[in-house]
Amino acid sequence: MLMANNKVDYEIYRLLKLHFEARNVTGEVDTRLGMEINILDINDNVPMLDRNYNIRVEESTRQGEDVVTVRGDDLDNAKTGNGTFDLKIVSVTPQDDDIDFVLEQQHQAGKITFRGCLNYDKFQKYTVLVEAKDRGDKVQLSSTGTVIINVMDNNNHPPVFTGLTGSGKVKEGESGVTVLRLQVSDKDTQGTPAWRVRYTLHGDPRGHFNITTDPVTNEGVLTVVKPLNYEDSGKYKNLTVTVQNEEPYFTCKVKGRSPTGLWNVEWVGGDGTAPSLISQPISITIEDVNDPPIFFPKVKDIRIMENSPAGTFLETFAAIDKDKTHANSFDFQVGKDPADWVVVNSTTGKVSTKHILDRESKHVNNSIYTVLIWAVDHGKPPMTGTGTLHIFLVDQNDNVPVLDVSDLAMCLSDKPTSTNISAHDLDLPPYSDPFHFELLGDVEGKWKVDPTYGTTVNLVKDKAVYAGHHKLTLRISDSQGQHSLQNISITVCDCTESPSCLKQKMSSSLAASGIGIIFLALLLLLALFLLACLLSCKREKIFIAADDGPEWHLLHSNIEKPGTDCKIPLSGGEQMITKVDTVDQKSTNPVIVKGTGVTSSSQPGNGAFFGSGKWTATQNVESSQFEKEAFFDSRRWVSSTSQAGKSTWKFRNGEGSMMSRNSLFLRQEDLSNQLIKRLGMLESFQEELGHYDPHEYAEEGEPASDPQLDAISVPGQDFDMDLLRDLDPKFKTLASVCRPDLVELS
Repeated sequence: MLMANNKVDYEIYRLLKLHFEARNVTGEVDTRLGMEINILDINDNVPMLDRNYNIRVEESTRQGEDVVTVRGDDLDNAKTGNGTFDLKIVSVTPQDDDIDFVLEQQHQAGKITFRGCLNYDKFQKYTVLVEAKDRGDKVQLSSTGTVIINVMDNNNHPPVFTGLTGSGKVKEGESGVTVLRLQVSDKDTQGTPAWRVRYTLHGDPRGHFNITTDPVTNEGVLTVVKPLNYEDSGKYKNLTVTVQNEEPYFTCKVKGRSPTGLWNVEWVGGDGTAPSLISQPISITIEDVNDPPIFFPKVKDIRIMENSPAGTFLETFAAIDKDKTHANSFDFQVGKDPADWVVVNSTTGKVSTKHILDRESKHVNNSIYTVLIWAVDHGKPPMTGTGTLHIFLVDQNDNVPVLDVSDLAMCLSDKPTSTNISAHDLDLPPYSDPFHFELLGDVEGKWKVDPTYGTTVNLVKDKAVYAGHHKLTLRISDSQGQHSLQNISITVCDCTESPSCLKQKMSSSLAASGIGIIFLALLLLLALFLLACLLSCKREKIFIAADDGPEWHLLHSNIEKPGTDCKIPLSGGEQMITKVDTVDQKSTNPVIVKGTGVTSSSQPGNGAFFGSGKWTATQNVESSQFEKEAFFDSRRWVSSTSQAGKSTWKFRNGEGSMMSRNSLFLRQEDLSNQLIKRLGMLESFQEELGHYDPHEYAEEGEPASDPQLDAISVPGQDFDMDLLRDLDPKFKTLASVCRPDLVELS
């Protein structure tokens, strides 16, 4: 007995396949059996639309055209009435007498169309309720779906002119100004192509006006784009403006209704017919203004020989003025005359020369001189017309050939050498090149020109020409025999020392300029230094009072280094030597001084030179002129003078310029005498100078009485000379004064 354990569902399993086995008592399979069970469908599923529809349809859609196709579905067996269904429209909201929606079923889908006319102004949206109902034998199941049809506005209202604003006037000669703004109204939806309009202008064949659409207000903006002439157009300009929407116009109107088939409607626009364009006549007032006179012709070309005398007649200009108020009432003037060569009669317009015309002037371009003539009327304001006169100047032979370059350089050689020379003539052929070159003067066997004809020839130098500067005279003649005498300056030099004489000369000039710049810079620095000194001397020094307290504090000072500046006079009438260029040798014998210093006597080695370096000098004081050589800081110093007994020391640098070198010399015996005098002034009667009892701090071998004091260690060896090698050079100089026997300047 086979029984259903649970409910079966046709929509899940439409066929069940079972497999049976029969086993004996031993558990072995005795019989196998297969069975198929068909599930019979019952009407337990409702037919439904596959979705809710929301569509858009243009207002200009004609009746009978497809609007939308809806589809349904039923899960029951489609081969029985349970799974088949019918679609139909059960309601339309809102109700409209001019529209009837129709559904035509095709299998499990339905095509919706309409009869009549859509009208956006009446209804913008229709809600259509569609029912799907199956064909079950015992019971029929059904459901409804929604189709929303949105009507899109189209152009079924023509634009209408409502007014215009603006002056409606334009002055002749004006352009780029707005004359009028035209307003229209349209009942279609604002901002859509059915509302936006296009303006078309009629009656303006020359294109003086242009009309555009304001995208915000939909107004027509009429603008003057090409100046008008009052004398040609008259006082008024009559135009016509037509307007139409961007989208084509249509209309639909129901004439009759039929229970079957399409209705009787009146349709305009879709079949090629269209209403007449909306037009608007307008009139523009043209205001007369003062027009400039007009030359006829505007440009004149003439030919005249250059160098023609002043007063030569050139041309007569004519002009007219179309203004009726001051017709042909104007004066001629010269407008543009770069060289001030012409004059014009203010009444007749006759142009003549004021000065001699020169074809080679910088104001002449390709032999043509251009003059502008003005005609100025008497209107308010005055207006000016312009005429052009092109004067072609015929060339005359009034210029002579000249050299391009008159300064040349050539190399000294044991064989003839040459260089190019060129000439030019401002005149045109046949009054210019080719030129004839001829050297004048005593040039035989020294200089020659080869060839003698052309614009560029060779100047040949014979090997006998010596180095130096040479001046030659050259006669250059043009094709008609007109000539000029040209001077040539030639520099001949040895090119093994300098590749180019001109470059060498230029380098010398630049070097001299550089020395001058350096000298000016040094003067400027000296002036700044003197100014700084003057400013520092005027500064007020503030006295710093010492604080009360023990006497072992440091003294306050108003100068950078405490002490007293003193000058030590020289004894024995000797003059103190402060510059190396004032060394005075009083001996009449030749002196050779070697060592660390130079003295003012004939004995070497008893003087001191303040500074580092070693000197070697040689001098013969018996001659009126002499030279010395000294080596200081590994550089060579030389001196020369015209007065015996005095020498000027100078250092010769790598470029050949001279620099003065100043140093300080002081005699050793003078310093010793001054020190002895100073010590003698400090001595007291019957008391030895500098004799003081030593202060005992502690016994030898005992610890210091004051633990806060450091032990004083006095080395027993002599002064270490290596300590001086790391000291400042000025300290070495001071040490050489005190112990010249131990210190050696280096």
